[in-house]
Amino acid sequence: MNKNILICGVGGQGTVLASKIIAASAMIEGSAVHSAETIGMAQRGGSVVTYVRYGEKVAEPIVEEGQADVLIAFERLEALRYAHFLKKDGVIIVNDQRIDPMPVVTGVAKYPDGIIEKLSKKYRVVSVDAMDEAIKMGNSRVFNVIILGIAAKNMDFPKEQWIEVIKKTVPPKTIDINVAAFEKGYELA
Repeated sequence: MNKNILICGVGGQGTVLASKIIAASAMIEGSAVHSAETIGMAQRGGSVVTYVRYGEKVAEPIVEEGQADVLIAFERLEALRYAHFLKKDGVIIVNDQRIDPMPVVTGVAKYPDGIIEKLSKKYRVVSVDAMDEAIKMGNSRVFNVIILGIAAKNMDFPKEQWIEVIKKTVPPKTIDINVAAFEKGYELA
């Protein structure tokens, strides 16, 4: 059975790292894996989307609308923007964080209110303030790995396998904090 994962966020939040960890975990299992990223204006705080598809036979990397089993959103407006990619019985893992896009910063648009509440009316949503959890751990940069730990409960790999992949993927001096962040997210799930 194939699994479709869509990861969305804002440039610099670590969506590409998260997709690499998911893809590597799937490859260990012997799954066929395809991944792709759409980064656009990421360096200017723009939207970033990465796709990971794995399973017995995967023909292409792009997850189509209505096909994502798991949508991992590192920012709540991005969750709203990409929710239509989720399949009927899928789950949204969302970091309850607000990052104003340029139209909001310049006053051209207004940031929507009640995003998580709106999403929860239509989808199964797991929401966490991962940035707050990461700050409590002493490193705000690991919030994405906390989210990944939560999302891992909705994927097919054992916890130990995730941890091994994280150890091989993150810079050596950040291994301990990233493993702790993953375990925190796994515990929160």
